[in-house]
Amino acid sequence: MIGFADEAIITVTSGKGGNGCVAFRREKYIPNGGPSGGDGGRGGDIIFTIKQDLRTLVHLRYKRNFKAKNGQDGQGRQKHGSDGESCTIFLPPGCIIKDADTGELIKDFGDASEGSFLFLKGGNGGWGNVHFKSSTNQAPQTALKGLEGETRRLLVELSIIADIGLVGFPNAGKSSLLDFFTNARPKIAPYPFTTKIPHLGVLRIDDERDLVLADIPGILEGARTGYGLGTKFLKHISRTSALLFLIDLSEDNYLDAYKILESELDAYSDTLKNKLRILIGTKLDIPGTEERLKELKRTFPEHTVLGISVFNKWGLVDLKKALIKLVDDHRSSQRKTEYIATQADNKISLTSLFNEGKASENFMEQTLDDSYYDDRLTQSTDPDYFGATVSLSRKRKPKK
Repeated sequence: MIGFADEAIITVTSGKGGNGCVAFRREKYIPNGGPSGGDGGRGGDIIFTIKQDLRTLVHLRYKRNFKAKNGQDGQGRQKHGSDGESCTIFLPPGCIIKDADTGELIKDFGDASEGSFLFLKGGNGGWGNVHFKSSTNQAPQTALKGLEGETRRLLVELSIIADIGLVGFPNAGKSSLLDFFTNARPKIAPYPFTTKIPHLGVLRIDDERDLVLADIPGILEGARTGYGLGTKFLKHISRTSALLFLIDLSEDNYLDAYKILESELDAYSDTLKNKLRILIGTKLDIPGTEERLKELKRTFPEHTVLGISVFNKWGLVDLKKALIKLVDDHRSSQRKTEYIATQADNKISLTSLFNEGKASENFMEQTLDDSYYDDRLTQSTDPDYFGATVSLSRKRKPKK
């Protein structure tokens, strides 16, 4: 697991503001020069920026303290101190920033491949004594100190961005499938836990589209309690569109495998519980597995069940088509959900707009308040009453 890091605890500190300056003009021919102390510069900010080239958090393993530069102090002749340089921390796509002490979610970058997040602002610089001059205080000796920066301990978590997640017991054929479909070259060997870190591979569809597959280490029954490699790598498939459950048809527990894997995923997160999925029976080239594939289909009629053999290249074309359809369906459903949410946000209630406070009544049927339209006001014979007539015509009257 050397070279791979998906969690890091770091300490970040924004810069301190520069102090204001107490100074006076001392120039030839100006014997009574006034105050001229400048303001301090602003401290540097802490900024997180997504960098698409990064894939892990290994760069945060060796440097855990990040501090922005302090602002410079003000100087005479009303010279403003220079602002402190901001500290930019680069993160790979899919990162989540939390408070290390409380666990509070601060920022989830989601699947964004670019963008910046200003987390901590630097302290303001202090005022120089030029701000405190007045008619009664013509030589102020007062200046303000710069504000201190803020320090926070953060937990940065990486959740890999992928379209399809591969799930299965150790040695179920996940790495072999990833190796065949993509340009990834994970370790493949006839013993369990050859995959110890997540691997990503790109399945090319055409010149404009591709799918990203994520292979995580195998899951065993009892992984939620830490058995095997535990469930710490399941977060890397939490953002996927769908899941592939790879079931080794050569094993005697092939009918129980899916239920065991499903229970481990459900115990980890409700997010994984509701994802689209396909069941894949692997190692179809081994004698007797064809009948087991039929039994697997009869046991789970509510799911799409396919059989493959990476060794003989059986069923891989159908699987590729199924993956494309699965992701396209998810993206279409996601766009529909976003559209409905947008329409709901933009919907304007005419009742509340025209009859505020009386939403239960129809504004078209409301009766006008006669107190605002009293004809007696326009026909009054009271000598104390006077009014004005406003003409809406744009025609000018001729000059007399």
